[in-house]
Formats: sequence, structure tokens, C-alpha cells
Amino acid sequence: MTSTKPFASSADTDVKEQTLEVLADGVYALTAEGDPNVGAIEGEDFLVCFEALATPVAARDWLDILRRHTDKPVRYLVLSHYHAVRVLGASAFDADVIVAHENTRKLVAERGKEDWESEFARMPRLAKAADSVPGLTWPTLTFSDRLTIDLGGDRGDLELRYLGRGHTEGDLVGWLPEQRILFAGDLVEAQAALYTGDAFHRDWASGTLDNVAALGAEALVGGRGAVSRGRAAVDAAIGQTRGFLNVMIREVGAVQARGGTLREAFEASHAALVDDYGRWPIFEHCLPFDVSRLWDELSGVERPVIWTAERDREVWDQLQS
Repeated sequence: MTSTKPFASSADTDVKEQTLEVLADGVYALTAEGDPNVGAIEGEDFLVCFEALATPVAARDWLDILRRHTDKPVRYLVLSHYHAVRVLGASAFDADVIVAHENTRKLVAERGKEDWESEFARMPRLAKAADSVPGLTWPTLTFSDRLTIDLGGDRGDLELRYLGRGHTEGDLVGWLPEQRILFAGDLVEAQAALYTGDAFHRDWASGTLDNVAALGAEALVGGRGAVSRGRAAVDAAIGQTRGFLNVMIREVGAVQARGGTLREAFEASHAALVDDYGRWPIFEHCLPFDVSRLWDELSGVERPVIWTAERDREVWDQLQS
């Protein structure tokens, strides 16, 4: 059976308004109405950029905006995880060092090509000038637990931390302890639905988000959605993320416990989430893939099955038809 709904985000052709926010002296975030967020942090004589967008052409558009504020060269490009729409624009930054968690490098090797094909088919609008991508993005510096970048002068440090498995098994965050600003990647979303197709839901909803909350951020840039400013807004974004995960865990677990089907688990999850989350960006796009991965996880499949363009369509047609 073929789905009657347009596949994933293939019908989302509207250009999103980009908003540059200056969070502190030399700390920038670019948000775009639920499209992937990016950021930058000024060192004394260099830049650290956070996330790379989907293509070099899209990344150059972001850099043109950033260059209105600073002409410092990009020394470090930090990638929060391996997903194509976050990393394949890396060549535009001409960075000296590309930083990621060690698990992210392994995931690029294991499934980077398949993820590239999958994500560009799911979100074609983000793949601006897709033929400008020169190939997979490979980190040149990786770490296991923490990496500290001295920003120079009186700018303090940027701490890159691994807080546990979550959105993927290689997510990192960028933490500015002096300014109490957190670049959380897709471990936290602010009024945007979660993509969990490569996730470890139970770890994410418990210890990993506990570790995010324990930092005590006063401003948080999530993977999508508006910047969260103030402790109440930060706590709300973390709580929304945890709530989405816990509802899915509850609903999918209940269907499995009574011997139900994947389709029934999707329908139960959709019904339980739609009132609170259904109006948020990419909810309908994400949920079939989210439930499919969680079904596998609760069935004992430890690591996510690799998504391919063909598998994407099969799951979509099965659950969104």
C-alpha cells in the first residue's frame, strides 16, 4: 500500500526565515523556524563553528551572515553527531580541525553513505545544491569524554562533552561555563518534534538528559526550534524532550506487552503525542521512524538498524498509509 501523505518532508518547500541571535559577546546562534540550528563562538583570534548544515552552498549562506559580525578564520568546526543535514556542508568552513565524538567517526564509516541518501530524500529542501557536497565529512579530531578548547584572552573555555547515548550514540554538546550557554545539538529540541530513528530512548530519557540538566544552562541552543533563554525556558525544553521520549516508551511498550503490532504502536503513540506536539515542525515526518526504532529497541535490537532510502519508504508506507 502506498501512503497518501507526502513522504517525510518532501512536500515542505517553504523557505524558513532565519534569525541570528547574539547570545553573549562573540556567541551566535542561527535558528530557522524548525530547520536545523547552527552556531559560532569567537575565540581571541579564531572561530569555533557548531554544526555544518547539509551542503556547502547552505553553509556558505550561513557564513555570509556570520561574516557581518566577525572575519576571524574558522579554526574548529564542531559536529554534534553524524547525520547528513548536520555535517555535509563542512567543506565550506575551511576549518583547520573538524571535531566530533569518537563514536560519530565510527558511525560515518558504518552508515554515513546510507544516511546521506536517506536524509536528502526525506528533506530535499535542506539539500540546497546537493551536488556541491564533495563527499562524506570525516572528523580530524575525536574524543571520548571531554575536550576543552581555550578560546584565548579572557574569553574562557569551550568544553565539548559526551553526556551519554541519546539522539545517536555519538552526540556531543558544547558548553560555555562562564556564560552558561549550551549548544545541545539534537539532544534537546525547543518546540520542535524529536527525530529518534537512531536513538537510545531509555538512556536519553534518563541519564543523558539528567546530565544535560545538571549543567545548569541559562541559555540553550537545541537542534531545532528557538533559543531557550533563562532557566525556566531551558528546563521546559529539556522537559519537553524528555516527555516526548517517555510517552513513546510508555505507548510502544504497552502495545508490545499485549502482543500488538508495530502499526498499533504507531497509532497509539500518535494519539498520545499529537495534542501536545503535533503542531511542531517535522512531527508527522519523524514519528514513523521514531516508533520503528523504539519498537526494535524494546524488542532487544541494541543498535539502530541502518536507514536506507528503500527502508525509509517501506516504513513510511507501512505506518503513514
